[in-house]
Amino acid sequence: MKSITTFLFFFSISLNLAFAQQYSKGWHNGDLNENGVYGVSTEKTYRDLIKNTSPKKRIIVAVIDSGIDTAHEDLKTIVWTNKKEIPNNKIDDDKNGFVDDVHGWNFIGGKDGRNVGKDSYEGARIYYKLKKIFGTTPIDEKTLDSSKLAQYKLYQKVSTQLENQAKEASMYVMILKDIVLKIPAADSLLKLAMTKSNYTGDELQNFKSNDPQVNKARATMLGLFQQTRQMESTNSNLISELLQFYEGEKSKIEALEKEPPHYRDEIVNDNYDDPNDRFYGNNDVMGTDASHGTHVSGIIGAVRNNQLGIDGIANNVEIMPLRAVPDGDEHDKDIANAIRYAVDNGAMVINMSFGKSFSPEKKWVDQAVKYAESKGVLLVHAAGNDTKNIDVEDNFPSRNFDNDTAKVFSNWITVGASGASKDDIMASFSNYGKREVNVFAPGVKIYSTIPGGNTYGDKDGTSMAAPVVSGIAALLLSYFPELSPKQLIKILELSSQKIDHSFTKPGTENQQINLSEISITGGVVNSFEAFKLASTTKGERKIIPATPLPKKKK
Repeated sequence: MKSITTFLFFFSISLNLAFAQQYSKGWHNGDLNENGVYGVSTEKTYRDLIKNTSPKKRIIVAVIDSGIDTAHEDLKTIVWTNKKEIPNNKIDDDKNGFVDDVHGWNFIGGKDGRNVGKDSYEGARIYYKLKKIFGTTPIDEKTLDSSKLAQYKLYQKVSTQLENQAKEASMYVMILKDIVLKIPAADSLLKLAMTKSNYTGDELQNFKSNDPQVNKARATMLGLFQQTRQMESTNSNLISELLQFYEGEKSKIEALEKEPPHYRDEIVNDNYDDPNDRFYGNNDVMGTDASHGTHVSGIIGAVRNNQLGIDGIANNVEIMPLRAVPDGDEHDKDIANAIRYAVDNGAMVINMSFGKSFSPEKKWVDQAVKYAESKGVLLVHAAGNDTKNIDVEDNFPSRNFDNDTAKVFSNWITVGASGASKDDIMASFSNYGKREVNVFAPGVKIYSTIPGGNTYGDKDGTSMAAPVVSGIAALLLSYFPELSPKQLIKILELSSQKIDHSFTKPGTENQQINLSEISITGGVVNSFEAFKLASTTKGERKIIPATPLPKKKK
């Protein structure tokens, strides 16, 4: 679930840009009565409820994502540090199997320092694995035993999805091809004319030139900044995201034509089929592209009241970077091990802003979630950005053990994305589900940290909504650490701001629905009401120490 929704927005006819003026920087922290936006009332909470009250506990929030810029001015003081590990001595000081894991771990890196950047999609990986078994000729299902039949049905499902994705991707590639060809030359010309290698959309808008060629380049780049609503972003970040999205769409087309490279296997070099082979990767928690994870982290806990960039939601938090999400689909084994690492190293909240349509090793992830559940750790998951009903369409990882909807993890909350106004209260891209989506949270034009040391910008997605909830959960826990994950979820649900007006269902032209029809609560999370409810709730948390990892085999 990388930050591609910006470019989906660019070409989405369902987005009404008339509401753009309501999206001021940090709007998600605002309050409906005070600011006229459906924010989560963060500032009101600190002003009217917390005031000078001191928090009881510093909360560790693990961010399983693409990587984090740990040197960012608004994050560097809140990055988690493993005090049992001596930096850069190439020794596993705390004997947990991870060498020099000072600020977390990278589960998609190699021991030689290389990192997985681009990766394939899970559907393509499954398709070519099963294609070697079933070929391309239709098979009489009556000839297959139950095990083979299940595999064959999965093969058919994956094949259909790849075909549909290729059709949709062809449209984006066709539209983007001309832009992708023009951007490098336009950017190079502007760098020379502006005498700087990095510039923002705002700087470009104020730049004037008498050279017709420079002005043509300016119009090309400025159009990209404006249409994607990333005026505060830099040219390098914007172009990187555009090319990443473009290449991703091309790979969806190619998925039906040729087997994708085994990107991860060549770099990580673990025994993937062995879930107990867990001591792989490296300590480079920034990796190849930390834009998504850095943005998520800022929403949760960017330093408050330092007059820089943006104020995070939680004021007494440490961010634990866990890199496990490439440009492509994450691997189940890496997610399972990242969850276990977070639990074993003291995280009380785990943010998971990623997802995919298939999960061949879901049992490994389920076991890790059960482990987190037994240790009282809350998992916050983004619902996804495909405008689909995840009650009936798969979106992994999921809160259902062994895909059984009757077996729901008690420590799992799924978050959809909401907008600032009554008219776009449900983001046009957000997934939904009366059974599977607990709450909604701001996820449109969210301003936060991006890599570059002192850089900020907007991103859209349920990837941004999930850390809003993670931030509120961490805020509550820092003042009420005795609350259990189950209690936190109930508090977030009961205190959510109920939306009783109808709106046009995303993906349709005029079908009117209510938020209560597409989520469990029918509400947008609210920190003010959640804090009040938490203050009257008797905690039931039982602190259970994490189970030490087995010693690494020599």
